[in-house]
Amino acid sequence: MRAEIPLTLTSLHGAYAKGTTPSEIIEQVYARIEDVADPGIFLHLFAKEDLLAQAEALGDYNPEKALFGVPFVIKDNIDVAGAPTTAACPDFAYVPEKTAFVVQKLLDAGALLIGKTNLDQFATGLVGVRTPYGAPKNAIDPDIVPGGSSGGSGVAVAHGIATFSLGTDTAGSGRVPAALNNIVGLKPTLGALSATGMVPACRTLDTISIFALTVSDAYAAYAVAAVYDPADSYACAVETPSLVAPPSDLIIGIPSAASIRFEGDAAQDGSFTATVEALKATGATIREIDFTPLYDIAEMLYFGPWVAERYVATEDLITNNPDALFPVTRKIIGSAVGKTAADAFKGYYKLKELANGIAPLIDACDALCVPSIPTFASVADLEADPMGPNNMLGTYTNFVNLMNLCAITAPTPARPDGRPGSVTFIAEAGADAKVAALATQVEAWGDRKLGGTDWTIEPAQLPSSPAETVIRVAVCGAHMSGLPLNHTLTERGARFVKTDATAPDYSFFALPGSGIARPGLVRTTPGSGASVALELWDMPVTAFGSFMKTIPAPLGIGTLTLADGDLVQGFLCEAFATEAAEDISAIADWRKYLAVNA
Repeated sequence: MRAEIPLTLTSLHGAYAKGTTPSEIIEQVYARIEDVADPGIFLHLFAKEDLLAQAEALGDYNPEKALFGVPFVIKDNIDVAGAPTTAACPDFAYVPEKTAFVVQKLLDAGALLIGKTNLDQFATGLVGVRTPYGAPKNAIDPDIVPGGSSGGSGVAVAHGIATFSLGTDTAGSGRVPAALNNIVGLKPTLGALSATGMVPACRTLDTISIFALTVSDAYAAYAVAAVYDPADSYACAVETPSLVAPPSDLIIGIPSAASIRFEGDAAQDGSFTATVEALKATGATIREIDFTPLYDIAEMLYFGPWVAERYVATEDLITNNPDALFPVTRKIIGSAVGKTAADAFKGYYKLKELANGIAPLIDACDALCVPSIPTFASVADLEADPMGPNNMLGTYTNFVNLMNLCAITAPTPARPDGRPGSVTFIAEAGADAKVAALATQVEAWGDRKLGGTDWTIEPAQLPSSPAETVIRVAVCGAHMSGLPLNHTLTERGARFVKTDATAPDYSFFALPGSGIARPGLVRTTPGSGASVALELWDMPVTAFGSFMKTIPAPLGIGTLTLADGDLVQGFLCEAFATEAAEDISAIADWRKYLAVNA
């Protein structure tokens, strides 16, 4: 009998190149399913005979197919033509005629779909035990919850049944199971993976997510699946560049000592502290941030108006057949009854206020690094309290989609008690490659096995990052941190450098007109003007052209002189536009002007 092959892409493709066939891997997968013997993992397992036929049809190894012969599974709120979709609710079940967009992209790349996995009903929960089908068992310790809502997908990968799996993530369901099962959980930029063919939980916040044994495997599946889908009204086009080694001078934000939460778990505290120290050793600068506003945002996901989105997704069933829902699920979704449109707007106002308040701190960092969970929750904990431990597990995850950030959970060395270590990197939308590259560093530290298997980690060998050419841009108005047009910088990978001011060579005006309020900066005789407050941002040269296209007349980019005499590119205004404008040179600070005129 051939020795078992670790189900990583590197191992699989190496084996295929030497003559192993996809059929042999399918035999291994189904033998592993039998050995694991956990009936709670799959809600629909495809017949082995069908998979063997599909494996045979792939033919000889074809390296041009990125996922040739790679076994994967999907959460059972994602469609496959001809197979039931249940969302873990028997009375909701239907048989779709079409396969979900993302799943089809993976199949087209040569991947082999093994089955559909168990979940917290209607993707409502972070624990993995809110299912009428019987919960899957954690792959590391059956006394610990498997994590949810994508519990079956996480456990299947951790047991070595699949190379990768699809989950979904609204509140952290693509990250918490990863943290609890010693695997990777990639939560992409919202809209990067099509939601066509996915049962929604919160339509504006949902994303398909990816679990894998390694970061590079998760990112490889993401790169295949991240194709723009015009049929998905929430889709966005993203780039999927190859991973390169992160630079050594990164600024990493972490929760401050006063705001970090471990629920009294000293081992979790020690594990996170060790990771932070290791990041420092790579050359990173660690910056502490008060996470209180992020915790406040996190609470809004289940205790604010967004729970009404879950009601919308299940409205017919909860109205006409409420007993079909799992009791805890019904209680959570039912709490939306009585919420009003006014509540929704109040929620959005509060979210915007909190997000704007902390945005400058986040923007000043290349990424955030947080404990994936404060501590672990046991099955017994959930039996005693179905709500409290679930909410605790979302401490560092619930705010991410509300703020449209991307994230990846990566294993770290095991804690002294044997439980898996883990951290999550978080960054701005579109920075999926950046956080994945960071995570490859972390997953390679220490002597660690993959998931719950005996397979050892194969450290990713990323090429060195080429020296990125950037343009330093000065902004003095609506493009500054937390203001309405700042996203046009951050979406292009621009990085906040510092606050500064011009030389006293400029006049400053509040331009007339409707829409977003904008200032105008006009050069005067040297020394006869004001020193105007501004921010400096470094923008990749490759993004500068598209940024220029966003700038309307009478504004343009020219060369500005800073207070210390340095020259940078920045916004200037054509003089004719100031004829009807208010001269605010005496204030010389756009934020102060806005505060006075609020």
